Amino acid sequence: MLKVHSRCDLSCDHCYVYQHADQTWRGRPARMPPATVQAAARRIAEHAREHELSIVHVVLHGGEPLLLGAVGLREVLAELRTTITPWARLDLRMQTNGVLLDEELCRLFVEYDVRVGVSFDGDRAANDRHRVFAHGGSSYDQVRRALALLRRPEHRASYAGILCTIDVRNDPDRVYEALLAEHPPRVDLLLPHATWDNPPERPGPTPTPYADWLGRLHRRWVDDGRPMSIRMFEALRPGGGGTEAFGLAPADVLVIEADGSWEQVDSLKTAYHGAAGTGFDVFDHSVDEVARHPGVAVRQDGVDGLCATCRSCPVVDRCGGGLYAHRWRTGSGFDNPSVYCADLLRLIDTVDAHPPPTPPTSGKASSTSPVDELLDDLATGHRAASTLALLAATQLSITRALLAACRGGFGAMAAWELLVHLDQAAPEAVRAVLAHPFVRPGLVHRLNSSAPPGLAAAADPLPALAIAAALRAGIPAALQVPVRANTITIPALGSLVLPGLGESAEVTVRPGEFQVRGGSVDHTVLLDPTAPPLTGWLPTRDVSVPGGRVLLEDSDPYRDCYGQEVQSRLDGPAARALSRTLAEAWRVVHRDVPAHAAALDGGLRAVVPLAPDPARPLRSATARHAFGAVAVTPHPDPETMAVLLVHEWQHAKLGAVLDLYDLVEPGQGTRIRVPWRPDPRPPEGVLQGVYAHLAVTQVWRSRAVSDGGEALAHADRFHSWTRDGADALLASRSLTAAGERFVGQLRHALEETRAGSG
Repeated sequence: MLKVHSRCDLSCDHCYVYQHADQTWRGRPARMPPATVQAAARRIAEHAREHELSIVHVVLHGGEPLLLGAVGLREVLAELRTTITPWARLDLRMQTNGVLLDEELCRLFVEYDVRVGVSFDGDRAANDRHRVFAHGGSSYDQVRRALALLRRPEHRASYAGILCTIDVRNDPDRVYEALLAEHPPRVDLLLPHATWDNPPERPGPTPTPYADWLGRLHRRWVDDGRPMSIRMFEALRPGGGGTEAFGLAPADVLVIEADGSWEQVDSLKTAYHGAAGTGFDVFDHSVDEVARHPGVAVRQDGVDGLCATCRSCPVVDRCGGGLYAHRWRTGSGFDNPSVYCADLLRLIDTVDAHPPPTPPTSGKASSTSPVDELLDDLATGHRAASTLALLAATQLSITRALLAACRGGFGAMAAWELLVHLDQAAPEAVRAVLAHPFVRPGLVHRLNSSAPPGLAAAADPLPALAIAAALRAGIPAALQVPVRANTITIPALGSLVLPGLGESAEVTVRPGEFQVRGGSVDHTVLLDPTAPPLTGWLPTRDVSVPGGRVLLEDSDPYRDCYGQEVQSRLDGPAARALSRTLAEAWRVVHRDVPAHAAALDGGLRAVVPLAPDPARPLRSATARHAFGAVAVTPHPDPETMAVLLVHEWQHAKLGAVLDLYDLVEPGQGTRIRVPWRPDPRPPEGVLQGVYAHLAVTQVWRSRAVSDGGEALAHADRFHSWTRDGADALLASRSLTAAGERFVGQLRHALEETRAGSG
């Protein structure tokens, strides 16, 4: 959290920065100097690089960050993007009161991909109870104008949601309706900051007014079908994950004040003067040094960092002791339950008593939810055809969402309009193109400025996708398509490699062919597979396997997404050899584990050859964004290749599941020792390992029936690895309720594998 401006244009009487115990803001500069911004960005980048973080979240905060103005904010955003994105994806956010938001600032936030949250307490009476100017005037109209700006289609991508501090004197129904009317992507409901020394106001006779107020709002939300995301209610559900205020996830927030001081989470300012201080600053101290501060370290201990009362509570995994600041009491420090303890217990009871409605299932009644049934099916290691189809459909939806986000850029709007037209005229052609495994990695690279050098900036993928769809549909079209290293790649069809193409080329589609004009090149490519080879055209090759055909993908530039070097285009003999091995390996999978073979037939669309590595001759990989593909080292033995295919397809399937459901509690810092790796692994890595090893166990168990000996030894080893990994996961308390059910069912499937082997 970056405090880019330490003053505010409102005078909210519930603000912990100015109105509570801590008053350190008085000695700090009004705005963060450029040198401090640079030092902060370097410290964040340093931490991301040293710990190989995939993503860093930075929230611009205050005070009121919009007081920097458009010029000042642009300087801050440019510095953060330039310094951090070479090392990690940067998720930029801002929290604002919205008063100064205008169209220029909205355009700036869209340009720099900043998600903006607005503080808004509901209807006019609720909002103006606290959120007023120093002269007492209302901020309501200005805030609603800001929210309307963010809802505009051209700004909607920057609308993160609403932060609402509750006051039990307000009408919960009116507050709910006012929030709903702003169509927020998410609402954060905050309890007013309070401690045991300064407890919250409790008007009326009820001992739990905050739970009662929130309970009323929760029932409206559930009855309306949960029309917006309300993070508090979602976090308090069983398996709902956690937030800073709930659950047992380690604390992951540090604050950089306007003078460069490192501080703990700034809600601590409500406890006592200097409560958030660390004595460190960005000029002389790294993130790791701050993370070792006792106040930060104690919040990494999960349940062990809580007081005895909380540790013995049956809902401690959901409440998590409440917000750390709300536990403060002079004398015992933070070693107390939350001052809202009774309210939280009652609110959890309310959430449990009014669960979201379960969608009806077709046919027979069931005692389990559709989600449970889907996860139970997946936990067997293979899956029903309907489950695989659901995962594929959700992956396609994700790709479509990324596609829409990529509409800006070179030639992208014309390409988008063509894709929209083709989606209406030839939807199957568009669907076939978007289902290609390396479309999504290309879109992610386009959106993610931390992509490998030369990849994200090389070319917008939309024009080539539109051309591919037009070629499949046989519909005439023409677009300017970016060129990368003298190459135009048409996804799933092939690559045209010709010197002199320039930076872009006009591609004209006619039935059965396309023409390319760019630089010094004017070239026509016929897509007739029986025609003689054409200069520069390298068609994608495929392999006939028992379930149909699978691409041998060795030319798409976005296949390089596995964290391992991929093989450049194979020559004819090498490609034919790998094709024979893959076809035979597929038949071996059908022989050994028909259920896994059905899953391969239904979902695996491409195999990427990895570059040879003498130190590791047998390698394989999957990539989270490339559903439908696996990468393998070309290997002549189909029996070995069959194991690699089954193993990696398990990883691909589970990755698609994790795009849908949280099986591991978010923000886990837990590391688990497993028998197949020397280094402790994060919970998701262990989950991936046991799921893949379950399938490998099933392969070797099947082979042991006829081969015995070595196959049986392999089966026993993988069985032991899977069992021990699953048990370690269950004992780690790092899984959500859904994750525990999934691993429990996986464990049951493992024992059935042994029993079935006789």
